Amino acid sequence: MSPYPDNDIALLKAVLLQESKRGCDNRAVMGGLDRFIANWLNKNRQNLKAPAVAVELKNLIPDSPHYADRNPEERRRWIEAVLIWLEKLEAREETGGLPRGVKPSAAVTGVPAKPAATAPAKSENLDLPVDVVKGVGKELGVRLSRLGVDSVRDMLYFFPRRYLDFSRRKTISQLEVGKEQTIFANIWEARIAMLGNRRSTEAIVGDETGNVRAVWFNQPYLARQFHTNSTIVLSGRVSEFNYVKVFENPEWELLEDKELIHTGRLVPVYPLTRGLFPRQLRTIIKRAVDTYARNVVDFLPLDILGRCGLLQLHDAIVNAHFPEDYAAQQKARRRLAFDELFLLQLGVLGRKREWQEDQPGQRFSLQLEQIDRLVSALPFSLTAAQKRVEKEIVDDLCRDIPMSRLLQGDVGSGKTVVAALALLMAVESRYQGALMAPTEILAEQHFATLHKLFSAVSTRISQEAGIYCFEGFLPEGLKVALLTGSTKPKDKARLHKAVKDGEIDIMIGTHALIQKNVHFNRLGLVVIDEQHRFGVLQRSTLRQKGFNPHLLVMTATPIPRTLAMTLYGDLDVSTIDQMPPGRHIIKTRWIGQQDRDKAYNFIRKQVAEGRQAFVICPLIEESENLDVKAAVAEYQRLSSDVFPDLKLGLLHGKMKPAEKELVMRDFKNAKLDILISTSVVEVGIDVPNATVMLVEAADRFGLSQLHQFRGRVGRGEKQSYCLLLSENPSAYGQERLKAIEEINDGFLLAEKDLELRGPGEFFGTRQSGLPDLKMAKLSDTPLLETARKEARLLFEKDPRLARPEYQLLSRELNRIWQKSVENN
Repeated sequence: MSPYPDNDIALLKAVLLQESKRGCDNRAVMGGLDRFIANWLNKNRQNLKAPAVAVELKNLIPDSPHYADRNPEERRRWIEAVLIWLEKLEAREETGGLPRGVKPSAAVTGVPAKPAATAPAKSENLDLPVDVVKGVGKELGVRLSRLGVDSVRDMLYFFPRRYLDFSRRKTISQLEVGKEQTIFANIWEARIAMLGNRRSTEAIVGDETGNVRAVWFNQPYLARQFHTNSTIVLSGRVSEFNYVKVFENPEWELLEDKELIHTGRLVPVYPLTRGLFPRQLRTIIKRAVDTYARNVVDFLPLDILGRCGLLQLHDAIVNAHFPEDYAAQQKARRRLAFDELFLLQLGVLGRKREWQEDQPGQRFSLQLEQIDRLVSALPFSLTAAQKRVEKEIVDDLCRDIPMSRLLQGDVGSGKTVVAALALLMAVESRYQGALMAPTEILAEQHFATLHKLFSAVSTRISQEAGIYCFEGFLPEGLKVALLTGSTKPKDKARLHKAVKDGEIDIMIGTHALIQKNVHFNRLGLVVIDEQHRFGVLQRSTLRQKGFNPHLLVMTATPIPRTLAMTLYGDLDVSTIDQMPPGRHIIKTRWIGQQDRDKAYNFIRKQVAEGRQAFVICPLIEESENLDVKAAVAEYQRLSSDVFPDLKLGLLHGKMKPAEKELVMRDFKNAKLDILISTSVVEVGIDVPNATVMLVEAADRFGLSQLHQFRGRVGRGEKQSYCLLLSENPSAYGQERLKAIEEINDGFLLAEKDLELRGPGEFFGTRQSGLPDLKMAKLSDTPLLETARKEARLLFEKDPRLARPEYQLLSRELNRIWQKSVENN
């Protein structure tokens, strides 16, 4: 111990911790905390050699913090902020001579510190492979890897999906049948017993109020571990057999001088995989948390932690895994969820700055007469929403800041028409345009739509070597081409040369557009359809084909405003929230198992009238292989037993791209009557002749996904129908089915879906190249707004996070976003 204890932060920390434990009652020291702080500062201020530390200390701990004048919550937050600051000083070794024996860092003194010769840096510890955790061998490491746990950091951030509340301790006389309860008892007897022809363990345990029997089926080895007169903790559901209460297969722990893990508390329940067991995984994670959580360095700036009342990061991780109670767990979740949303916001803001400020855009010189002529020649009028969005795009294109805009609209709202007008604006300004779709069939549909639109205002149309020329409404004509993976090599080479030489104005295609050998002459606008199907790298690659071209991305998945601002903070959002007049509302009905034959008869009747139908097979969670098996089995059953006289096709995610394209094309060309599919059809083909969508086990799908399925029909002139088949759905499932039955507006459904669904489920962030959300609930609007506000404040202050106090945050931001790109 130092001979000068007042010169050490140990005393300050001890007093603050004691005050916190007392409920912040200002009685941890004689005379109150204000007097103690004043004395401590007087004795220690002279030891502060580093100006940066002195300034931080003065801001955080003024001569008098007026602690006595604060309410308990304000006192708690102030104490947490001071403790966090002290922890950071120790973690970063930036004490500037504060406590004796701690070396100042290069960030404070300007002199590089010598590397430690003993243990690796704390962040390095977290990046060690998971098998450094005691008890994790090679075989167990492989199983953990299947869950995405490859490093110590992965394990610390592998959070429980729920908790068993074993904290309610009862005496044996208080036990109630059918409830989860915990008892502390002595073991009177334990033996191997034959229970139902299975060697099992039976024990009699007791406390001061009575005795109770406990049995563990098929686990005879436990009898050897239960020694007479040992104290045991049992947690689980109490059953009754012949009017006698009994614990069946309860969780158990021998009460030793250690913290309880499996009983007597909120017990974490983790996702599992084959060969991994709850008790085993819980023990390993507890070991990892106890050993490594203290090595986690808090990257959030102190002022944000104080303003938002957030836990220290290592405390949050500990309480996310093994909380003392639900209140502690909620505080931990709030901190970790804030981190996810805050880092997400900083990332998308940084991406927008990179795209819009690092290099100038290309200002279009627009003469809108030709655009107005095209619009007036259309066989329909633009809706007010389409006109509003068109103006927003025009305003963007006329600036020298490159457009980054998300165009969202329900199925059939007319997004492609607006995109076509934007592409024409690029061509009119002597730039090239590119439109990329996720599948060949969608690319072909866009090509056909644009062909139809441009033909309406053309006086002459010609085609040579795959390049279509539309003449009569632009001075030099309009040249459009389609490039996909199945384009013949000879034709590809010709198109590559033509687009490089500037002989193609608008190129429509798939991933083929981002191949290395595709070079544009003067790319000015990139339009990407169903953008969440593309990763960040793919979108960036296409954009890099030109000198920072304007970017317009489209989606038919309606996204609520709060979610759009979170996931697409790098994009301005335009919404077509109005459908063209005369479009039929799709009649939607939730039916039970008893109506299955009626549904099949209805499909048969529609096919007899020349229509087509979709059948979507049930979603089987966490297993695409099982999804495929279900689809194949359903296809075989419907083909042989229900519709043997009709032509059926099968579509699932394990098929090769070429096989999928062939099936979808056959269905589009009416070579098939019914298409049996997994959810891969969610975003796909435009088949005006399809009038029936039957969704099996509809309660297993989210509202937005069901709405996308429904959007596959209703694209022609005939009335269309969506039948949702569900047997005994849960209360949650019933609520979703009632909503989809009653609501046709995709945006209202999206808001409802966001309200109902859990963390990260509404929209697959991994597909969009964004960091995964493990703890954040996208429906938690207040926390979402707080994270966005703090991110914007910080971004305005230091957009590149270049200041020394933001280096930890900058490092974490880069790590999170780099990981999301690698996973994408």
